[in-house]
Amino acid sequence: MRLHQHITILSALIIILSAGDMCGQAVPGVDENIPYLMTFGKGGNETSWGDDDFSQTFFFTIPKEFKEPFFIRIYDPDVSGNTDEMNGYWDTRMLYSVFGGKGCYTFDKTSQGEDPVANYKSGVMLASRVFAVDAKYDEKWFTFGPFNPADGEYYKKWSAFIFKIVCDGIAGDDGNLYRYFLSKKADSNVPIEGANAFTHEYCFRMWNNNDTAYVSHIYPFIDSGCIYLKQKNFDWDNDGNFIVVSNVRKGQRQDISSEDNWIEGRFSIQPEEIGKSLDFRFYKRSDYLVRNNNVVISVENQYGEKLPFWSAPIGGVPVYKPKVKVIKIPPKK
Repeated sequence: MRLHQHITILSALIIILSAGDMCGQAVPGVDENIPYLMTFGKGGNETSWGDDDFSQTFFFTIPKEFKEPFFIRIYDPDVSGNTDEMNGYWDTRMLYSVFGGKGCYTFDKTSQGEDPVANYKSGVMLASRVFAVDAKYDEKWFTFGPFNPADGEYYKKWSAFIFKIVCDGIAGDDGNLYRYFLSKKADSNVPIEGANAFTHEYCFRMWNNNDTAYVSHIYPFIDSGCIYLKQKNFDWDNDGNFIVVSNVRKGQRQDISSEDNWIEGRFSIQPEEIGKSLDFRFYKRSDYLVRNNNVVISVENQYGEKLPFWSAPIGGVPVYKPKVKVIKIPPKK
C-alpha cells in the first residue's frame, strides 16, 4: 500500500520512542479522553444506536526489543450491569478474539478491520472467549495471555510486532461498553515501554456531560505524501462540534452526522502537518445534553487508504503555534 511505503525511518523512530511515554497501551488512550469503546450485538441489525457494523478491531504494536510475555486485558467484557446499554432486556453475547502471526495486519485491506468482511480475522488466532451476562466480570478486568511478542506479525517499517483484537457482537441487541489495556502483568495494568495501539475505524461513547472539560480527542498521524484527508462520521446526532487542530491549524470545523446516517468532509493537508498528528476534537452541544451518544469515525488519504488513529498521538499532542510576523516601523523623522 502506498501509505505504508511512504512511512519514513523518522516516522518509525517517533512511534517507538514517543508512544511508551504516553501510556499508549490504554485503549482509549489517556490523551483521548474517551470514556469507553462501544460495540452492539448484531441480533437486531439496528444501527441507529450508534454502531454501524457490530464489530470493532484494534491493533497493538510491541517494539522488537521487548522480549517478555505480555497480556491483553479487557475492562467490563460482559454485557450487563451499570456500565453497558440495555435494549429491552439483557440478551447479548460478545466474542473477543486475539490474532497474531503472518498477515494479521498486512494480509490485505480487509485485514485492517474497518468492516467485518473477508479477512478481517486474518492471521493466527491466539485466544478467544464469549461473554454475555456475567456478574464476575461486570466493571472488572478479564485477561488474555500470556503471549509471546514473537507470535505477532513483525512489521519492519515500525520495528514492531503487531497483534489484533476483534470484538464482535454475535447475538442480541444491547450495547457493550468496554476498554483495553496492554500490560506486562496479568492482574494489573503495567505499560510496556514503546508500545502503542491503533484502529482504522473508531466506535466509542461520548461523555454524558457537556462541560468543556469533557472534550474527546482522536489522533490520526499524517504521513509523507498525504495531500488531503476525507473523514467520515456516523450517527453523531448533531451533538456539538467537531474541529481539527494541528501545529498550524487553529481549529477547522467539520460537519457532523445526524441520526443513523454517514456524512463526509474533506480538507487539505499543510506541509507543516506532515510527519505529525492531527487533533480531532469533539465538543458536545451546550444547549442541552445528548445522553448515551455512540459514534463512529474513520479517515482516509487521497488514495482511499485508511489512516490509523493512535491511542498515544505520534509525536505528542499537537499544539497550535501561530506564526508571528514582526513588522519594523521606521523611526519618525
